Amino acid sequence: MIFISLGKMRKKPNKELAGQATKITDELKNMGIKIIGWYWTLGRYDTAFIFEAENEKEALKTSLAVADFVATETLVAIPREEAIKLL
Repeated sequence: MIFISLGKMRKKPNKELAGQATKITDELKNMGIKIIGWYWTLGRYDTAFIFEAENEKEALKTSLAVADFVATETLVAIPREEAIKLL
């Protein structure tokens, strides 16, 4: 399953915080989370983290791992081609 996690930083970003985030993403990879993309964004959210996880419970682990740094809103993503088949 693919997920898109939109985040608002809880603290002002700095190099130390970025290093901690990199460490957390390495841990997520070891837990079976496949990172598709990670972006800093302008607008309502500060980050967009796109990843693949086996199920919703595994995806929840990503939000829990970064809860000290980022408030997240996570969406389940369905590929357009699959969604059209449902019409």
